[in-house]
Amino acid sequence: IINDILDYSKVEAGSLTLESAPFELATVFRSVAGLFSLKARSKGLRLTFSGSENVPLMLQGDALRLRQVLINLIGNALKFTDRGGIEVDVRRLEATGEGLVRLEFTVHDSGMGIPREQLDRLFSPFAQADSSITRRFGGTGLGLAICQQLVSLMHGEIHVDSQPGKGSTFRFSAVFELPVNLSTNNA
Repeated sequence: IINDILDYSKVEAGSLTLESAPFELATVFRSVAGLFSLKARSKGLRLTFSGSENVPLMLQGDALRLRQVLINLIGNALKFTDRGGIEVDVRRLEATGEGLVRLEFTVHDSGMGIPREQLDRLFSPFAQADSSITRRFGGTGLGLAICQQLVSLMHGEIHVDSQPGKGSTFRFSAVFELPVNLSTNNA
């Protein structure tokens, strides 16, 4: 909770800056899968990660903040899903400029879903779909607000589609650099 409040405060104050370092997207996916696979199995849920062929293997950007957005979205999906599963997917969108790539990440769950009238409040700080959510599942209501801010810093957007009883789909885009002059030697 304290980390969420600190992150939210940093972004609001304009003092949170993104790192820029080469990273492997597959490594980020494996790391996030490692955090949630046990919990998913214990609930009898499938947790799958996939990507389209045209997604670059290596990217340059802030892997830690990308990971943070995925952790928030997948954590919520697991919290609100009792059967079926969670699918995480990435695909390449249109080019945004030379040396840049825009990717779209999708986190889809087969969970309880969210009523249409509550979707607009989801990305507001300290807000949850309704007060019974806080009582039943806990949380601060900051996770999605932080996701929205981090995605914005990555020059992207985040959206949700949901229907009660049919699950939710969160989509976010982010722009990354394509790394150049990467050494192929492993030390």
